[in-house]
Amino acid sequence: MRDDPTRFSVDLTNCDREPIHQLGAIQDFGFLIAVSMDWLIQRASANLAAFTGQEAGDVLGEPLSAVLSEQAISLVRARLRMIASEDASERAFSVDFLSTGELFDIAIHMAGDSIIIEAERSDPGRSVNPGALVKSMMSRLQATATTQKLFEESVRHLRAVTGFDRVMLYRFADSGAGTVVAEASRKGLEAYLGLNYPATDIPAQARALYVRNLVRIIADVEAEPVPVVPALDPDGRPLDLSLSVLRSVSPIHIEYLKNMGVGASYSISIVIDGKLWGLFALHHYDRKHLSMEMRSATELFGQMAALLIEGRLAKEQREAEEAARELHDRFVGKLMSLTPSVSDLADFANDLREIMPSDGFAVWAKGEVRSFGETPPAEEMPALARFLNRAAANRVYASDDLSSVYPKASDFIDKAAGILAIPISRAPRDYLMFFRRELVQTVTWAGKPEAKEVSVGPNGARLTPRKSFEAWQETVRGKSRPWTTAERKAAEALRVSILEVLLRFNEESERQAASAHEQQELLIAELNHRVRNILALIRALVTQSRATAGDVDDFVRIISGRIQALARAHDQITDERFAFQDLREIVRTEFEAYVGGKVDRVSLTGPKIMVAPRAFSILALVFHEMVTNSAKYGALSDSRGRVSVDWHIDGNDCCEIFWREEGGPAVQRPSRRGFGTTIIERSIPHDLGGEAEVSYRLAGLRARFVLPPAHFQVSEESPIMTTAQEDSLRTHSGSEGASRGTKGSIDGLNALLVEDNVIISMDAEYLLTSHGAREVFVAANVAEAMKIVEGQEIGIAILDVNLGNETSFPLVRPLVERGVPFVFVTGYGEKIEFPAEAGPKVRAIKKPFDEEELVDALRNALS
Repeated sequence: MRDDPTRFSVDLTNCDREPIHQLGAIQDFGFLIAVSMDWLIQRASANLAAFTGQEAGDVLGEPLSAVLSEQAISLVRARLRMIASEDASERAFSVDFLSTGELFDIAIHMAGDSIIIEAERSDPGRSVNPGALVKSMMSRLQATATTQKLFEESVRHLRAVTGFDRVMLYRFADSGAGTVVAEASRKGLEAYLGLNYPATDIPAQARALYVRNLVRIIADVEAEPVPVVPALDPDGRPLDLSLSVLRSVSPIHIEYLKNMGVGASYSISIVIDGKLWGLFALHHYDRKHLSMEMRSATELFGQMAALLIEGRLAKEQREAEEAARELHDRFVGKLMSLTPSVSDLADFANDLREIMPSDGFAVWAKGEVRSFGETPPAEEMPALARFLNRAAANRVYASDDLSSVYPKASDFIDKAAGILAIPISRAPRDYLMFFRRELVQTVTWAGKPEAKEVSVGPNGARLTPRKSFEAWQETVRGKSRPWTTAERKAAEALRVSILEVLLRFNEESERQAASAHEQQELLIAELNHRVRNILALIRALVTQSRATAGDVDDFVRIISGRIQALARAHDQITDERFAFQDLREIVRTEFEAYVGGKVDRVSLTGPKIMVAPRAFSILALVFHEMVTNSAKYGALSDSRGRVSVDWHIDGNDCCEIFWREEGGPAVQRPSRRGFGTTIIERSIPHDLGGEAEVSYRLAGLRARFVLPPAHFQVSEESPIMTTAQEDSLRTHSGSEGASRGTKGSIDGLNALLVEDNVIISMDAEYLLTSHGAREVFVAANVAEAMKIVEGQEIGIAILDVNLGNETSFPLVRPLVERGVPFVFVTGYGEKIEFPAEAGPKVRAIKKPFDEEELVDALRNALS
């Protein structure tokens, strides 16, 4: 049985590994039965006969009905269904469990694949109303004025209700050690209030069980444990008794209690935020048993007390954080009013030390230190900074025992035993350092923490529990006053704020420098670009003007006029001192200067917009590039193409300008990104905060520019139109841009095309525009399409059914609600079940579709 966990041998090294949840025994005031999921008895406690008259060995493998009545089994089944989680249990009180008239309290829980049933005799002389009891106790606790008074009232009420000789509130430190923070005891007992207990007194596995099982009764330290038989299941596993209310006690803990003179004990866990914050520890100096009903009532009290304690502690922390936040905000306000560097933070030493109470403060920046108050010597700072560099980046480091992790700190422990360091840069790592002096403390222990002796006993050579619990004082040196949770949070908030302020100033400085550099490069590039272009442009003007001139004088007049128009355009680009000017003049001047006789193929439409000087020059630059590109490569480079420019005020009070080319050569995206393209795409967003979009569509270039309202004014005069051709005006009128054409025709309509294949979408877009569609909005997925539906007036839609990892079906409802007809296209041959909202007459065109088929489907949808 060497591997039997129930025969675990406790030696010098394994005190924290004792399997206290698998001791294989229970206490003698109750019995236990473990059954399988099909209600066959797997295990039973050896004292089963004392309660039921049947030996444990005789019922193993038998149905549970061999021990319990059908009524009792029904009760167990009902309670089992109420168990909410693996760590939960259900209880019932004063139940005629064995159908003998004797009343029992029972507890039921799950342990792996076993149902654990525990029963103990009810207390005949006492019936507890848990709700009334806890309500009475909690009402008095809530009336306490301070957290310490809350502690004291808690232990006083628990002692009055349970009758134990001593009730203590035991609070754990982060190290696992604990302190008695409140105590109520009968007269004549030595006081334990204020005593400290080492972490070894409650090993880690015991603390874990205190979280899972909130109450723990030890009724008699002299009682012999009752084994559970068999000790191991057929797979060689012991029974897990973690949630058992009868679980026997570790021999080490029994010895510990006997050394204290305790005959019975009871504990109630205080769990806060999932962690064991403390315990109500109840001691009695004789045998004492609390009924399961009373234990359940005090368990509820412990849970309510934990909530109340958590609330009080949170309030105290919140008040401390609010005070720190007020100081923090005041400091940040001062910092924002200046333009500091990291080194300049030393000028705020008094403010920072007020936020973070300390005996000394230092700023380590760029290898230099500025110190205030009690700090390590300056020559020690480089090595200390290197030590801090080994800590996690972007995290506050705090220690109240610096010499334990940085031995060199013992040389200046009188000035800096504790440190809190805030990193405020990455490379090089700079710090704000707060220091606290050594605080010599006297800690009162319940006996010497190390007073555990090696002895040989029934469990072999092991560490014995402490035999002395007399108060023993220890002088602790080398530590400072600890940094509280609130102080650490304040330090983290300070780190974030300082970084934000410094980053803001650095970014602003870098932005201004980058902006100046960019503007300078832009000016130089533009000057070079314009000088080269103007020479080529004048030559082209001379050549183009020759064909339309009747004689030499006429030729001189045409050339002079066009050169003058070019001069006016360049004046507009470079001169920002003139007043608001008409947007139409920017565009018209560029067209007249650069395309000459082709100006009759240009349509300008929109209200009278007066543009501010700064925006006027930027727009002139942009439209210069648009016009020259159209004349060289676009719609105005041949004898058929047309250009329309129209603008209107959108729903955000911005001026939205559309450039459309059609009828010219097939458009191809530029093979390289030149300076002209950069001017078109970046000038308006960068200098005016607007938008610029350019689309190289096969049927003709499209561009959209948005001018924010701060850069223009709308004139009250009527809109002025440049009439090139009658059909051009009708098609491009800003007031009729989204209206429908004749019934069954897509002429003049805005169209939505949802297609995830770029080649197919280009083909369909060209088809739509060639049949009169005014504007085609293309989307590759549902999200893009939804934005278009919500933001544009759509007259017809083409929806590809399959869009990769989604379908276009979510668009059906918003299109139907807006009265927009639509046609599906699909590459699938099988029948598709369309959404009901699409209606019975919806059509789906199969790919590849021909022009007539799609146009016919669109006309039918419109009709």
